[in-house]
Amino acid sequence: MHGKAVCSFILLMSFVSKSFAIYCYYCNSANNSACLDINKYEEELRSRIIPIVNCETAIPRSIAVSFFCRKIVQTIFHPHKDSEVRVTRGCGWIRNKDKDCYKDDNSDHLGTVCQCFGDMCNGGEKFHPPYITLLLLSSLYWLI
Repeated sequence: MHGKAVCSFILLMSFVSKSFAIYCYYCNSANNSACLDINKYEEELRSRIIPIVNCETAIPRSIAVSFFCRKIVQTIFHPHKDSEVRVTRGCGWIRNKDKDCYKDDNSDHLGTVCQCFGDMCNGGEKFHPPYITLLLLSSLYWLI
């Protein structure tokens, strides 16, 4: 029974630690081409070329109460040259209440804006280590 109490405490603490701050990738492919597809880089290289910011300290607190990560993919139309794809990753503070992803279409660009709520979740479509840890802890709880 002692093992279940320890697992329950660890599981509870994993939720508490995530509520204090959120860390997001912070880049713009206009000045950092690695921002286009950060998952093609090994973790060691990625950590050196793609900044990660703590949204709580990177953005003035007076702007927002609750931060999240955001990824924006835009196709920008230029009048006298080919269009370009631009990716921006960073912190957000005004949530879209209807959808986690939505289209942003304009006369000079087409875009998709996605918001997510876990550390470095604006990196792409893959499992994030804290969620895997949470899944393993939950499994361990039921096995003990």
